[in-house]
Amino acid sequence: MTPPSLRIPLLTAPTAAGKSALALRLAQEFDLELISADAFTVYRGLDIGTAKPTPAERAAVPHHLINVADVTANYDVARYVQDAETAIADVLERGRMPLVVGGTTFYLVALLRGLPLTPPADPLVRADVEAELAQRGLDALLADIAATDLAEAARMERNPRRVVRATEVHRRTGQYPGSFGNRPPRFQYAVTAFSRPGPELEVRMAARVQAMFAAGWAQEAAWLAAHLDPATLPRPTAWQALGYREAWAVHTGALEETEAAGRVVLASRQYAKRQLTATRSQLGAQILTQPQADARLREDLSAVLRPRVN
Repeated sequence: MTPPSLRIPLLTAPTAAGKSALALRLAQEFDLELISADAFTVYRGLDIGTAKPTPAERAAVPHHLINVADVTANYDVARYVQDAETAIADVLERGRMPLVVGGTTFYLVALLRGLPLTPPADPLVRADVEAELAQRGLDALLADIAATDLAEAARMERNPRRVVRATEVHRRTGQYPGSFGNRPPRFQYAVTAFSRPGPELEVRMAARVQAMFAAGWAQEAAWLAAHLDPATLPRPTAWQALGYREAWAVHTGALEETEAAGRVVLASRQYAKRQLTATRSQLGAQILTQPQADARLREDLSAVLRPRVN
């Protein structure tokens, strides 16, 4: 049985800040198992563009919720929470400590607060909304939500699937998903968040994007397009992964690699800002420096575990 006072350590940071590397070092030192909280590393085949842990890293430290879905599946937050809580419980039952690590704030919020008690989807209403999305566009549907609930519109984060879902629920019930409340979370968490100075973070983003293209990102995007049509609306979940549309454009010749890389870095910078805002407002976490986060996690882990002697 999990002690009521136990809080599962959780590490988050914006894209390219180095959270995976820090988590890996701590996992090796304290003999931890890592629970991924990333919306796209769940997909088999999306390796380069998601900066997925390498096979060697996964062999060195147990990773959970990596490669658990095909790209044709719509892996959603409900499935994530179920899978993550099951993995956490399994790690604890074996007498080991999990560390949740990732930057998908929507998933992290659901872990901390519990899953929303939103009614099941209605396929017919959903189909109508999807057709309207294709005809009117994302901005028009977002404007409809904002006209009645600005906070709900902000929570959509311009995610087409979430916009379609919110619109569908509102048309059926007169309420948006956020108003239905949540079931209690299974575990409690100790959140540690960090970032790096803006210029340093952008340099890291640019270097990572360049390395991804050099590693064959355009070819990986072509593989994804062969399995999942990028023109489908609403955009399939796998195609919402940052940069894949630009990588696909490089493969088709619609963009030069240099221009595509610049667009991805810009999108990464904008995404990082949204991640930091959500970390403060939705996770209630203070943004530390990387050394501060390292020290805090070591202190927390040392209170319940002994570092592994190599």
